[in-house]
This record gives sequence, structure tokens and C-alpha cells, in this order.
Amino acid sequence: MSAFNMLVVLGSTASGKTKLAVELARRLNGEIISADSRQVYRGLDIGSGKDLDEYQEINHHLIDIVDPGYEYNIFDFQQDVINAHQQINLKNKLTILAGGSALYVDSILKGYRLIAVPENKALRSTLARLSHEQLIQKLIQLKPNLHNTTDLIERERLVRAIEIAEGELAAQDKINDFPALKPLIFAIKWPREVIRQRITLRLKQRMAQGLIEEVAQLHAQGVSWQTLYFYGLEYRFIAQHLQGQLSENDCFQKLNSAIHQFSKKQDTWLRRLERNGTKIHWLDGDKNTLAQAMAVIAGLNTTNTTNECKT
Repeated sequence: MSAFNMLVVLGSTASGKTKLAVELARRLNGEIISADSRQVYRGLDIGSGKDLDEYQEINHHLIDIVDPGYEYNIFDFQQDVINAHQQINLKNKLTILAGGSALYVDSILKGYRLIAVPENKALRSTLARLSHEQLIQKLIQLKPNLHNTTDLIERERLVRAIEIAEGELAAQDKINDFPALKPLIFAIKWPREVIRQRITLRLKQRMAQGLIEEVAQLHAQGVSWQTLYFYGLEYRFIAQHLQGQLSENDCFQKLNSAIHQFSKKQDTWLRRLERNGTKIHWLDGDKNTLAQAMAVIAGLNTTNTTNECKT
């Protein structure tokens, strides 16, 4: 029996996750599932870092599956991951989850409860009488450890978040329909100064590739400025620039600084994940990450074979 049935490739932004995931897929007959909350959207290409050219012949999932404006959420993501994982298994291939968005990855590694919450008209009628601040307080009471703070900004998203939280509480006795996963988790680490350089270089490259033009095109196609704000730092700051709130230079500087801060938060999340009991195999980014990962896998397979022989 294999020691794992899913590889997970993590790391801060610009750490080289996609490159390693593709190399592992080639070596291990795998397919990749993106765990990025923005790469699901068609048209969010440069800003979300799809880097589709890197995949080449490797099959990938959960990229370009919905149009901008659709409120893709964790429930959608879990269902799509489960479906993709089953499809990959049917082909006798290995699932490689590469991400991405901390909350999305958490939902898979920790097996969050899967519940579809329909619209609750009675609840919405009650919530309509509350102020924005009262709605925020209600959501915080329901979910004290709230991760997705973007739900607090827009009233419609706030109401939906409360609706989902109420629905989850009402269905706590339901069986969690989640597959048995045995993930082997890798995380790429770089010295802080090096990752800062990589982040700045990549942002310069993306600006040169047409990041501003991409955001302008999305807005021209009907994606509101407010919606663009929810699609992450790149889309938020570029949208502010296109509205005349920031010069191009100020936009670059502020965006670059914000991505550096986000990278630190990603590192903090990974360390917390490890402290809470999740086994992570750290790979040095400035060395051959594929060789390091394959050495870990070889060690696990040897141990597993030895244990099977003993039994």
C-alpha cells in the first residue's frame, strides 16, 4: 500500500510551486490540481500567475472553469477537488495539489465539512433589517476564527457568509462526505531576501507582460471595480491605478510591498500548519527541489516496503 495518495506542493508566492509540481507530475505519472482561488476564473491570467506554458503536456484541473463574477467558494472548490481526484485515480495517476490559497488548501488537508447551503429567504429578510456593523458582529459570533475577511466588506457577501455559517451550524450532525486522503506535503523555502528579489522580479515581468491591460480588459468586459478588488492584490491595486487613484509608479511600489507582506503571511500559515501537527517536508528553493522531493518519496517507499515485508 502506498504511503500517500496525494502530493501537495506549497510555498510562498514566487517560490516555484508550479515548476516543481510539473516536474513531479512528469516523474510520477501525475496530474495537477490548482489550489489557487483566482486561477479558477477565465481571464485572470497574468495577475493570478497561471503560467500555463509551464504545464506543457501535463494535465491540470481547476483552471479557467468559471467566468469572473461567479462567487466561487470553498464548497465549490472541495467538490471540484474531489471530482478531479477521482478522475485522476481512475486513470491510475497521482494527484498533485499545488497552491495557493491557504483557506482552500486547509479545507482539503483538514477535511472541512462539505455542506451545500441554499438561499434562506426568511433569514435574509431578518438580516435586511440589520446595519452593516450588526451583520459583521453576527458573522464574527458565528465564526470567531474567521479567515476570509473580504466577506466583511460587501453587504451581499456578508449576508451570504452568515447564511452559510447558519447552514453549517444547522447541519453539524451530518456525515462529512470527504474521501480518505493520505497527503505527502512539500513546502519550498527560500531565504527572505531571495524571495523578496524573486517577488519583485516576477512583478516587473508581469507588468511587462500586460498586467495593467489585462485588468482594463476585464473591466471593459463588465467586471466591476468592486469585484476586481476581491480578486487579490494585483487586481485591487491595478484597478485603483486605472481609476486614477494611483500613478503607475505608486501602483507598482505599493503592490510590490503588499505582495511581500502577503508572502510573510503565507510563511506564517505554513509554520502554524506545522505546529498544529501537519507533517511538512521542507525543500530548499536554491537547490534542486525535484531531487529533494524524490529523495523523500524514495525514503517513504523504502520504509513502506520494509513494513509490508515484516507483516
